Order: sequence, then structure tokens, then C-alpha cells
Amino acid sequence: TLRFGQKWNSSAGVQLSQQLFNQQVFTGLQAARSSEEYYNLTAQLTEEQIIELVANNYYQVLVNRQQLNVIDNNIKNIKVIEKIVSNQYQNGLAKKIDVDRIKVNLTNLETQREQTLNGITQLENQLKYAMGMPVSNEIILPATELTEVTQLPLLTDTISLSNRTEIKLLNNTDKLLALQRKAYVSEYYPTLALTGNYTYSSQSGGFDFLSSNSSAIGFGSSAIGLSLRVPIFNGFLTRSKIRQADVDITKAKESRKEAVNGLNLAYENAKIQLRNSINTIISQKKNVELAAEIYKSTQNNYNNGLANLTDLLDTENSLTQAQNSYTQALLNYKIAEIQLIKSKGNIKTLVN
Repeated sequence: TLRFGQKWNSSAGVQLSQQLFNQQVFTGLQAARSSEEYYNLTAQLTEEQIIELVANNYYQVLVNRQQLNVIDNNIKNIKVIEKIVSNQYQNGLAKKIDVDRIKVNLTNLETQREQTLNGITQLENQLKYAMGMPVSNEIILPATELTEVTQLPLLTDTISLSNRTEIKLLNNTDKLLALQRKAYVSEYYPTLALTGNYTYSSQSGGFDFLSSNSSAIGFGSSAIGLSLRVPIFNGFLTRSKIRQADVDITKAKESRKEAVNGLNLAYENAKIQLRNSINTIISQKKNVELAAEIYKSTQNNYNNGLANLTDLLDTENSLTQAQNSYTQALLNYKIAEIQLIKSKGNIKTLVN
């Protein structure tokens, strides 16, 4: 028998490839950078939304605290009236129904106070949640009130939206869609790559390929070349991808129009709300002062027997409504002010 070659063979090699021209790869690198920018903008938008949510919750807590102060003052006043009416009843100068009416009114106020306290607790929990703070932890807010507003900030007919993160995000999305379409078109282009390889092979009669083995034979080989690939036909798959990309770009354009219109709408609504709120604040402040004077006068008249209990309770309720309306107007103004600041792309200034 004749035997050719060796019983044992081994081979090891390395192959390298460098793209010289591949439009899909180049487009993918551009898309990678744009994708990084997209995620950064998304994170920035989320941060702005959290700032807005925290600011709204914070002002709602302040308003409810002010309403609690109003209720406490009312309870204090009702207790004074209760003491007076009870003494009058004991001396035969008042009816039992008057005493009962005062007790009912006082009970209602105490119930309202309990509900307001629970509402404050819930709002504080929402505030802690928005801040990423454990709800079980105690939150300490400074004892402050909403400041009085006397004049409107500078309002313009139109605003520039270029500063808005939403617009930056839309610009980035348009760029990504354009790159996606470009990548699909690139499937029509040929690709060119520089290739190189090196292989070392050896043969031996035993499992020993070292040069110390006289029967071992070893040799290396290498090659350098160019690899050219030209696409011919893929069943119109590329054409379908391009058409779908065109549809996505058209949808993005329509979404941009809707988003821009929505941002302008938010700005216009914020201006209207600010004007309404400032007018309400001015009128309700005068109303609170007038209601306080009427209540004080009615209380004096009641003490002197010139006014009945119904008139006194009615003026007390009117004072309470005026105070709550004033506080609510301050809250509406602050919320509209937040929207105005957001419309100008300056929502992060609330953090400072």
C-alpha cells in the first residue's frame, strides 16, 4: 500500500478585513452619534417634567396650608361666638336653636379642618413621590405663604421655540429618520473592503508539530486582496424599506406641526390664565378686606343686639369664601407662571 501525506495535520490562521467603502457603515456611525444625543435629550425632557410636577405640587401644598390657617381662624372666631351665645342662652337672652346652630357650624369647620389636613398629607406624599423621596420619610417645608402678586411679567405676542427640549427632540428625530432612509438607500451601493489573511499549516507523523520532530513539516501562507460586492436584485425589499421611511418622515412632519401648535397653545393659555388670575387676585384682595370689615361690623352689632345670629354667620361664611377665592387665585397664577416659564424653555430656573 502507498500512503501519501502525514498522519497528523494542524492549521492556524488569522484574517483581517477593513471596510474601504460601505455607505451603510458610515451612515450607522452617524446614527449612533445622533442616538446618543436623542437619549440625552429624552433624559433632559424627563428632568424638566419632574421639575414642573414638583413645582405644581409644592404650590398646592402651600395653598392648602393657607386654607388650613383660614379654617383655624374661623374656628377661633366661632368659639368666641359660641361662648357669647351660650352665656346669652343661660341668661335667657338667646334661644337654644342659636346654640345648636353654632355647634353645627363648629362641627362642620372641624370636619373641614380634618379633611384639609388629610389633603395636605396626600399632597405632601405626592410631592415626595415626585422628588424621588421615600413616602414614609418626613418632609419639612418652610413655613411660607404664596406672595402677593401686583403686576404681570413681560408678555410677548410670540415666543421662540428653539430653546424648547421638545423641539430639539423633534429635530433629532427628523435627523434619525433621514439617516435611516439614507441607510436603506445605501443598500443599492457596492461595498469595497481590504482583506488580508495569514495561515500556518504543519504535518507530522505523530502528535508533535515542533521543529525538533524530524518528520514535522511546517509552512505559512498569506494573501492580501480587495473584496468588492455589488448588489443586483433583492426582490424590491430595499425599495419597500425606502417607501416606508418616506412615510415615517411624512408622519414626523405632521407630528412636528401638531407639537409646535400645542406649544404655542400652551403659551397663549398661560398668558390668558395669568391675566385672569391677576385680575381675580386684585378683586379678591379687595373683597377680602371688605368682607373682613363687614364681619367686624356685624360682630359688633351682634354684641350690641343690633344684628341677629344669621347675619353674623352669613358674614363669617362670606369672609371664608373670599379668603379661599383669593388663595385659589394665587395658586392659579403660580401654575400659569410655571407654564409661562416652561414655554420659554427656562423651566430649570425654578431649581435655582
